[in-house]
Amino acid sequence: MKKIKGGITCPKGFKATGNHIGVKKKRKDLAIIYSEVPAKVSGVFTKNVVKAAPVIWCQGILKRKKTIQAVVINSGNANACTGEVGKKHTAIMAEKTAKCLNLDLYEVLVSSTGIIGVPLPIEKITNGIEENYKNIGNKVEDGNLAAEAIMTTDTFAKQIAVELTIGGKAVKIGGMAKGSGMIHPNMGTMLSYITTDANISQELLDKAFKESNLDSYNMISVDGDTSTNDTAIIMANGLACNEEIIEENEDYEKFKKAVHYVNLYLAQQIVKDGEGAGKLISVTVSGAKTKEDARKLSKSVITSNLVKTAFFGEDANWGRIVCALGYAGVDFDLNKTSISFNCLGNEIYLMQNGIPLEFDEEIAKKILMEVEIAVNIILEEGKEQATAWGCDLSYDYVKINADYRT
Repeated sequence: MKKIKGGITCPKGFKATGNHIGVKKKRKDLAIIYSEVPAKVSGVFTKNVVKAAPVIWCQGILKRKKTIQAVVINSGNANACTGEVGKKHTAIMAEKTAKCLNLDLYEVLVSSTGIIGVPLPIEKITNGIEENYKNIGNKVEDGNLAAEAIMTTDTFAKQIAVELTIGGKAVKIGGMAKGSGMIHPNMGTMLSYITTDANISQELLDKAFKESNLDSYNMISVDGDTSTNDTAIIMANGLACNEEIIEENEDYEKFKKAVHYVNLYLAQQIVKDGEGAGKLISVTVSGAKTKEDARKLSKSVITSNLVKTAFFGEDANWGRIVCALGYAGVDFDLNKTSISFNCLGNEIYLMQNGIPLEFDEEIAKKILMEVEIAVNIILEEGKEQATAWGCDLSYDYVKINADYRT
């Protein structure tokens, strides 16, 4: 597998575009993804009980277990908590896109992101779809436009593409995502779209994508808020013409590994772009009894606001880490627990086998001044491990979110 230039338009048969249509004041706010042939689809969505109208629409379509060919996305307005009007507007977006691209209504997925509780300016959106669908193309630049159009408080577009060989055929996987705030395990106000020309069964596409989600998007946190709109979608149109992957064999493992690489890269880019963030923090828990224990413990630490603020202040306050481990709902022996910080080959132990260590504050400060920091938590309960990713919590986060709506 190798990383290549581009994003969602790299796989064969996928086209995209993005433009400014007036939902937002200046930045691009409409994206369209299109597959020239029907594509199998899998997705995961927010665990929030309050779900935006587009999430409900997409979940309904995926339950049909049919192919799709397009996704239409607006940014600047989440179309969440908008009642029956919101559902109607979602259907209108799908209907307009289907008509323009000569598709069936239920071959179109819809996503929205932005302010909650405000009806969509639906005429601007339908006019925008009609004016821009003819611009869809398969160049890298077309994918760039789409990636820019789904951004809200993001400071940069998030894209990736990889190429691998399956059954003697070149297979490509492309991806784009958005997310900066309201990000929390179980996904947050994030959108992610993966395209691939791999030929794979619906069952195994589902399995690979959903298992990857557990250790990518569901292991990141910016601020502890799980949104109403988060959506991650993968489309596979089979145009690579590899022999269909119908068994969990070597070809499946290669595909699954590549999909996870793409998902993990996008998830980490979201955390790096966390609202007001200055540091990317990874928390790895090893030696846990079960994989789920390791996930719970690492996520508990990365979601702690006290831990986040300590990293912002570059304070080696390891007691906050221990506290977060303690309320994770996992039974472990603190007397067999060790904690260290690591960055660029510099490592400092703060606790070993439950005993606090005297450490050089200057070395700790040097590590904490870096922009990427690894926290390693070693248990002696078992052999499982997991990693969660997050960021520091800064003054700027409060400034950005204090007047987000206005």
